[in-house]
Amino acid sequence: MSPPATATNKPVPWYTSFVAGGGAACWAEICTLPLDTCKVRLQIQGALAKGEKPKYTGLFNVFTTVMKEEGPKGLWKGLVPGLLRQSIFATLRIGLYPHIRDFYHKGPGDAPLLMKIAAGLTSGMIGISIANPTDLVKIRLQAEGRLAPGVPRRYTGTLNAFSTILKQESIFGFWKGVGPNIVRNSIINAAELATYDQVKQMILSAKIMEDNLSLHFTCGITAGFVATVCGSPADVIKTRVMSQKTRPDGTREYRSAPDAFVKILKQEGFGGFYKGFWPNFYRIGSWNIVMFMTFEQLKKRLF
Repeated sequence: MSPPATATNKPVPWYTSFVAGGGAACWAEICTLPLDTCKVRLQIQGALAKGEKPKYTGLFNVFTTVMKEEGPKGLWKGLVPGLLRQSIFATLRIGLYPHIRDFYHKGPGDAPLLMKIAAGLTSGMIGISIANPTDLVKIRLQAEGRLAPGVPRRYTGTLNAFSTILKQESIFGFWKGVGPNIVRNSIINAAELATYDQVKQMILSAKIMEDNLSLHFTCGITAGFVATVCGSPADVIKTRVMSQKTRPDGTREYRSAPDAFVKILKQEGFGGFYKGFWPNFYRIGSWNIVMFMTFEQLKKRLF
């Protein structure tokens, strides 16, 4: 993923990966947000009481139910904070990755896989630590649609969500769930970027494919699958912790990320950590395809 040289072999600017990464991520967010909304709705259902029927039974059911109850706009809830998140998080995590990778690997040749993983973990941790407030607001807005008819919404929009959280939970409320969020996004970032980087390097070295859209598609969907497998448990925990409401007595279902881990494992089994796996993969896989294909084209055409 190193920025390529131009036709005159002149190195492109150092900020290439930042601009191309942020722009590509925002476009991918717009294209795939409905899948993310469906994934969030499935993840927050939690364990069901005996005899209780789930509101959502699968990806297609979530999609049709949201369309019926909330209209098409329901699938794009959280778009504004989602774009804010990508403009901060993706710009940092994708932009910093090649620079951190090259900083870790000062020797000749391509960086080894472990160096790429370390670089992905580092850039992901930095990015989400700063972007956590936008992630929190996005998930809160996406979760609103699960409320029963007649139950008042907590937020009327993005700005109202930011102001309400600040008023009710203080500035620290924006970093609620930051622990599992750092774990989740660092893992997914490392899986995405290191996998894409490594697979692309291996395919080009073996001369199996040319450096074109077909290669970028192949590497993108591979990166998406690896990221989904590695990040789903932390993703479920993060979604549960961030989307939960405070009970009338002031308590919450999950006191912390470790508490959520124990309760999910006890109440739902190991499969609870992979609730919404396929919608999650459809989202992350398609997101990676769109993002990396756009990212590569932006690098070539703008720089």
